[in-house]
Amino acid sequence: MKDDSIEPYKGSTIQHGPKSNRVYLMKIGDSDPDELAISLKQLAEERGYTKIVAKVPASSATGFLQQRYVKEADIPGYYNGREAVLFLCLYTDPERQKLQNTDKISHNIMLAENMRDKPHPSLPEGFRLIACRPEHADAMSRLYKTVFPSYPFPIDDTVYILKTMETSIFYVGAVHDEAFAAFASAEMDVEHANVEMTDFATLPEWRGRSLAILLLEKMEQTMKNRGIKTAYTIARAVSPGMNITFARAGYTFSGTLINNTNISGSIESMNIWYKRL
Repeated sequence: MKDDSIEPYKGSTIQHGPKSNRVYLMKIGDSDPDELAISLKQLAEERGYTKIVAKVPASSATGFLQQRYVKEADIPGYYNGREAVLFLCLYTDPERQKLQNTDKISHNIMLAENMRDKPHPSLPEGFRLIACRPEHADAMSRLYKTVFPSYPFPIDDTVYILKTMETSIFYVGAVHDEAFAAFASAEMDVEHANVEMTDFATLPEWRGRSLAILLLEKMEQTMKNRGIKTAYTIARAVSPGMNITFARAGYTFSGTLINNTNISGSIESMNIWYKRL
């Protein structure tokens, strides 16, 4: 299935399409919040999308709440360490609003919280961590294609990786005997001093070595050095691994986005975790 499109919309930036069957307001930009809350509903209805998720400053939320959007998560300090961002959601199909795997998701959050005091991992023998460069893009796209049957962004496309390297995304990799074992990325919003820690992927044969948390720590240090104030992630709610990784790294859970994202072949719920750097 073709990837969902990212495009400007009435002064904002949205992602939309049938893959995740939603409209995702990524940046509110210069849009009038009250008008945008209505026009996103109209767009969803016209295209038959069953969910809208709007990422908006707390100060711009009133118009969305009046249109019956519901807060599913938030990130305090998202805007330059001062103002929170809210994830406000509206469903055109009540069936999509029903959280599946409730017990498993609750168990994963509890499990993650209980792992906070686990000892800090060391880099396994034979591994090194590097900042990725353009010459690594082919290897990156191949590994992502191997790990993820589907993904909300085209990280299995070498051209996409090269383009994002030139703009706002810092990629890191774990190397073993000159071959890549894992990757992750830090997607920076320099204007607002926040970063999404994302795109974690480890080849099956190298899992269980805490590579994700080691990559996360390397990205955090780089982001601190660049003046970023707040880090966050959007992690698969049914998968314990990444939730545990972020809890161990000192992140705070702040909500679940219900049936939100097409990843690994189906639409899944996603957990939000954040940390002040």
